[in-house]
Amino acid sequence: MNSVDNNLLSAIETNWYSFVVSIFVFFILYFMARKRIGFGLRVITGLVLGLLAGILLQNLDLDTKAITTFGSIYVSLIKMLVIPLVFVLVLNSIASLTSLEYLRKIGFKTFAWFLGTTGVASIIGLLIALLFNPGKGIRQAVPEGFEAREIPTFSQVILDLVPSNPVLEAANGKVVPVLIFALFIAVAIIKVGSRNAEAVRPVRELIASLTQVLHQVVKFIIRLTPYGVFALIAGITARYGWETLQELGSVIVTSYVALIVHFVLVFGGLVLLVARVNPIRFFKKIYPTIAVAFTTRSSFAVLPVNLEVITKRLHVSDKIASFVAPLGASVNFNGCGGIWPAIVAVFTAQVYGIDLTGTDYIVLVLVSIISSIGVAGVPGPAVISTTVVLTALGLPLEGIGIVAGDEALIDMGRTAVNATGTTVTSLLVANAEGEFDREAFNRDEDEDLVLNPA
Repeated sequence: MNSVDNNLLSAIETNWYSFVVSIFVFFILYFMARKRIGFGLRVITGLVLGLLAGILLQNLDLDTKAITTFGSIYVSLIKMLVIPLVFVLVLNSIASLTSLEYLRKIGFKTFAWFLGTTGVASIIGLLIALLFNPGKGIRQAVPEGFEAREIPTFSQVILDLVPSNPVLEAANGKVVPVLIFALFIAVAIIKVGSRNAEAVRPVRELIASLTQVLHQVVKFIIRLTPYGVFALIAGITARYGWETLQELGSVIVTSYVALIVHFVLVFGGLVLLVARVNPIRFFKKIYPTIAVAFTTRSSFAVLPVNLEVITKRLHVSDKIASFVAPLGASVNFNGCGGIWPAIVAVFTAQVYGIDLTGTDYIVLVLVSIISSIGVAGVPGPAVISTTVVLTALGLPLEGIGIVAGDEALIDMGRTAVNATGTTVTSLLVANAEGEFDREAFNRDEDEDLVLNPA
């Protein structure tokens, strides 16, 4: 008991500053919610206050454990939903279809947009890196203790995707095998239902009911988003500070320029030219997704928020959103699998004085597309894609170690681009299939109904 008391007293003594700051900011955000201030504005407020709090605590050299604990709680709660949400939503989305031909059609379009935009992202990353020369003049030792991650063989990648024990896969947080298991069940429901609709009616009703319950749980947790964003961004700012931005600043600048170019030109262009909607209105509607992705650095963690944004703010049908969004969290990585490996490859080649040829550039783009498939949507997976690309080009893997210190800062932008790409694809597929309510999209008065507390 004494040790517990001592630990408690120690925690209070070393963390009371950050605890008081957190409570103060939480009160501000709660007051804004009570006054019915829009969800998006509260998220932005949390982000700005998090930046200020992080800078203050770092400059005063104060412990931030209390704030980071709040952020970890938020991420844990939102990750809690991932496995059941993916399983139920994929079931609900596909089982509601009456034709396997329709499933093949939307599946082909979804993968085409995912892989196509990743390829374009890789080209943009390559061109921006060649323009900015981020590795020019840099000679830095590999961080002590850095170990390159092992590249799984092709056969191992395939085996990891196949669910041998769905319950165990779910317990281990492996989303892709759970998604595939749900796909098998959903297709079986369609096949059996085509012969005997009554046989699968109870199953369809159960799935529909579970979907509604999970949506309500999602709403509960989404209301915590402004608080979670504050805690996460405050912890990151206090930990890395401005010193990290100064070191290898050219890599950070190059990465964010490429991410912004892809975000504005590719995503904005697709929304304007293909979906024929106002890109500014589109980005305004999806900024809760961008903010949460930026702070959590996890495509899976942002999934519940993204689903709400896609269906309630973009007015894409549940059928399309429930299929595209969970799949996008597993295979759509424009930032992590497209832009980042290309920049690191050019950076590494320049640092070590290795010349890349036109053939190398072609290989880089193709390998980036392939390696991005199946990258887990959790913080840090871009290392695997980058390792595969560097190995394919014969470049030293130590290049990854040199940029490792800035990985977290750049990963925030990469994840925001990943999540936005999934949102864009949902809109494009829905528009092609007549599952996009254009009139509702052009209205603004209902944007915050779902995301504001009752």
